[in-house]
Amino acid sequence: MLEDSIRVDVGVAGAGIAGLTTAYLLAREGLSVAVIDAGPLASGMTGATTAHLATALDRRYEEIASVRGKDTARLAASSHAAAIDRIETIAAEEEIRCDFQRVDGFLFLTPGGDPGELDRELEAAREAGVAGIERVPRAPLETFETGPALRFPRQGQFHPLWYLGGLARALERRGGRIFTKSRAEAIEGGAEGRMRVGKHEIVCRTVVVATNAPVNDLVAIHTKQAPYMTYAIGARIPEGVVPRALYWDTEDPFHYVRTQAMPDGDGDCLIVGGEDHKSGQADDAGERHGRLEAWARERFPGMNEVAFTWGGQVMETLDGLAFIGKNPMDADNVFVATGDSGNGLTHGTIAGILLTDLIVGRESPWREVYEPSRKPVMAAGRFAKENLNVAAQYLDRLGAAGPDNAELIAPESGAVLQRGARKVAVYRGARGALHEMSAICPHLGCVVQWNPAEKTWDCPCHGSRFDKLGAVVNGPANEGLKKVER
Repeated sequence: MLEDSIRVDVGVAGAGIAGLTTAYLLAREGLSVAVIDAGPLASGMTGATTAHLATALDRRYEEIASVRGKDTARLAASSHAAAIDRIETIAAEEEIRCDFQRVDGFLFLTPGGDPGELDRELEAAREAGVAGIERVPRAPLETFETGPALRFPRQGQFHPLWYLGGLARALERRGGRIFTKSRAEAIEGGAEGRMRVGKHEIVCRTVVVATNAPVNDLVAIHTKQAPYMTYAIGARIPEGVVPRALYWDTEDPFHYVRTQAMPDGDGDCLIVGGEDHKSGQADDAGERHGRLEAWARERFPGMNEVAFTWGGQVMETLDGLAFIGKNPMDADNVFVATGDSGNGLTHGTIAGILLTDLIVGRESPWREVYEPSRKPVMAAGRFAKENLNVAAQYLDRLGAAGPDNAELIAPESGAVLQRGARKVAVYRGARGALHEMSAICPHLGCVVQWNPAEKTWDCPCHGSRFDKLGAVVNGPANEGLKKVER
C-alpha cells in the first residue's frame, strides 16, 4: 500500500500483465518505476484468463486485413509472435517457473461449418506471415471427429499467475516498486504526471494507465471498444487424454480449450471457455456454464466433475487489435494500454514492448497498428452497432425496474429495484442483512445489472463492474456505487 508520496520516472496504474511487463521492461532500461493497483497483484482480468498465447487471433486475419489492410495484418501477426517469444525469454532469463510450453494451436470447424472459412483464413494468415500454418485433416483429438483444421505451430501456454508473480519479483530486483491496495483516485499528465492515492501521490515524468479499461477517460476510448463477458469451466481429466495444444472452433461465439497440469500432479485440468455475451446484458451465467459442460462432456467423455467455474471480461475493439500508445485527448506524457480483444496476454506483452519503445524514444513498426486515436473507417458498421446497443441501455434508466420488495431477494443474491424515481441495487448477505446502493454507474450513468455467477454488479454500457457491496472492481468507473439510506 502506498503510504507516502514518492517521485519516479514512470508511474504505472494496473498490476496485470500489461502494467507489470511495461514496468519491468522500463526498469531494464534504467528508469525508476512505481506500479499501483487497487487490488492484489494480478487480481483483474489477467487473473481470469484461460491463458492461450496465440498468433491465431480471435478476430481472424481475414477480417483484420479487410478492415485495416494486409500490412497491418502482417504487423499484427509478427507482434503477437514476438510477444510469445518475449514471455518465453523473460521466463528463462528470470528463472520464472510458470510451466511455459510451446504447443500447436488448432482451429477446427463447428459441425456443419463452411470449409471455405478455413481456406480463406489459411490464405489470409499466410499473407500475414504466420509461420508454418497449414491445413490438416483433423485436430489431434481422438474422442471426437473435428474434421479439417488449421494448425498454428509455436503457440504457447503457461500459468499466468505464476508468471506474473515471478515478473513482479524480477521488477523489484531491478528497483521497481509495487503498491497493491492502492487505487489511483486521480490521474493527470502535464509538466509533471501525477497519480493520487488517498492523501499521497506518485509524481512522475510519464504515466501509463494499464487498468484493462482506462479509468482516466470518459469517452476517448470507450466508444471504440465494447465489454463482453466470457465463461470458463475446469474439470480434472486423466493426464494425456487431451494432447497438449490450444483448440478453437468456428462457432459464434466460439469455444476455446486447453489443458493444464494439476499442481498436485494428479492428472490434468481440462479448461473450456466460451458462451460470450455483452456485459450486463444477460443473467444466466449458470446456464452458460452448464452449456459449456454439456459441450465438453460430449467431446471429452473422460472428464470428471467440474471443479472450477468462472468468468472474465473481454474488451473488444472495433478491429480486434488493442489500443496501445498515447492516450487520446490527453497530455503527451499519458499512455494507455487497453482493448485486449480476447488476446489479452499477448496484447499485454505487446503493450510492454511498445510502450517502452515510445517512452524511451525508440521507433517501433507497431506504433500505427495499435495507435489509440485511430478510427478504422472500414469498421464503421461495427462502431454503429455497438454504440446503438449502448444507447439502448440508457433506456433502462427511464423504464421501470423490479418492484420495491427486497424481501423477495434470496440470501447472497442481488436485484435492481424501483424506489420512487430511483433505481436501487440491493444485495442480501448470507445472514439476511440488506445492502443498498444506487444502481446508476458513476462512469456515464447506465443502470447496472446483477451478475449471479460472479456476484457483481455489471454495467451494460462500458463494462464497469462492482462487487456485491458496490466497490469498483473493473473500470472505466473509478469509484463505487453510492450507498443509499432508506
